Amino acid sequence: MSSPAVPDVAPPAPLTPTAAQTAVVPVVPAPALATGTRRRWPLWTVLGLALGLVAGAVPGVLLRQLAPDAAGQQTAGREAPGTAAERQLAARMVTQLDRQGSALLRGDKAGFLAVAEPSARPALTRRYAALRALRVTTWRPGTERVPVAVDGQPGQWRLTVTVGYCFVVPGCAPSTAELGTRWRVVGEEPRLVAVEPSRTDPTGVRPWEVDDLAVAVGRRALVATTPAQRAKLPGLLARAEAAARAADRYAVGPPPDRYLVYYAGKAEWQRWYGGGRPKWTAGYAVGVGGGRHDVVLNAQSLAPAGVDDLLRHELTHAASLPDQGYADRADWWLVEGLAEYAGADGQPVDRYEGLAEVRKLLRSGWSGRLDAVAPADDATDDRVGGAYGVGYLAVRHLVDRYGEQRVLDFFRAVVHQRRAPDEAADEVFGDPWPALHDDCVAYVRSAAG
Repeated sequence: MSSPAVPDVAPPAPLTPTAAQTAVVPVVPAPALATGTRRRWPLWTVLGLALGLVAGAVPGVLLRQLAPDAAGQQTAGREAPGTAAERQLAARMVTQLDRQGSALLRGDKAGFLAVAEPSARPALTRRYAALRALRVTTWRPGTERVPVAVDGQPGQWRLTVTVGYCFVVPGCAPSTAELGTRWRVVGEEPRLVAVEPSRTDPTGVRPWEVDDLAVAVGRRALVATTPAQRAKLPGLLARAEAAARAADRYAVGPPPDRYLVYYAGKAEWQRWYGGGRPKWTAGYAVGVGGGRHDVVLNAQSLAPAGVDDLLRHELTHAASLPDQGYADRADWWLVEGLAEYAGADGQPVDRYEGLAEVRKLLRSGWSGRLDAVAPADDATDDRVGGAYGVGYLAVRHLVDRYGEQRVLDFFRAVVHQRRAPDEAADEVFGDPWPALHDDCVAYVRSAAG
């Protein structure tokens, strides 16, 4: 499943949870799933991810030139922009943000608000509460820019800053966000007037920037939603924990330190990470840097019977994709096929719910090329579902023939190392790719009937 601004990965090594990192909300058994309900999620939920990657919108590279232990600090050896006075003013602003970040990490709300004007404090109070609920462990603001005067607001300045942040796990490779800050200079001291979502961050607005959050923390997953939907957290966390254990099996490199899942109501769905998804979307994964992906579920359109396989699919993207995303649309079948395989969770092939769409795709004149199966932006529901089904069946055939580990090795070679399938198949499988490709397609046709 996926997203418009897209994913990455090789996450940091997992850490053993401590007592302080266990669930805030008790984990209760997830409610029984309805049976016989047709999944609604395999459409743009997954498609958004792939298309965003191909387009190159990969927020995970925002701090590519910053060392992980100095996120937000200016890159060594690069000449800073602006005049000396502008650079000095930027440094004073970042000093204020450093003070605010230190207060955030030690749980000092008064200190967090102290750098701000009274008008900014209500929004900052909400942000403080959301970040504390998410168990923020790292908050490193910095900038390589200089302040710009705000038109029509004498004495006010705007500065875009980059923040490296971690939740739950201390010392992680930070995720990153670009934030717009507005300031008023009083004597020598800059005073924070507002923190605005950055206009330049391709990932869009993070939930903790704009909404109150209720959060449940488990050993492998965090689940967050609005206070109005707090009662759903125990069941969602139980399901996310189970999906995380499944997704860990498909990690290419160390598994993510934590999987973060947001459960969005109607208004939040339109606001978080830029909104704008088609109405049938049930969820997506979006890269946020540091080898990490946030997953968003749509409370309005997600059928109860689809929650578990949707979570397995999305979290498998988070576990398997590289930091840079994937650049070749020809790899779509492999990326989505692996996630569909994880979502299916070992069920018999004849129970895969997309077989009817695969049959329609085969009858519609598909070329029979895996590298050409990715659906167009305006594809019909059947065409999209059929494409995911082809990916699933092709990956399933490779797993049945070679085992999961060798398929993950093939995935690493093709998607992470960007090697041609011909070269990767020779090395990993010991068989020529043209023949394997044709075997996969033959299996798709046979399985679909």
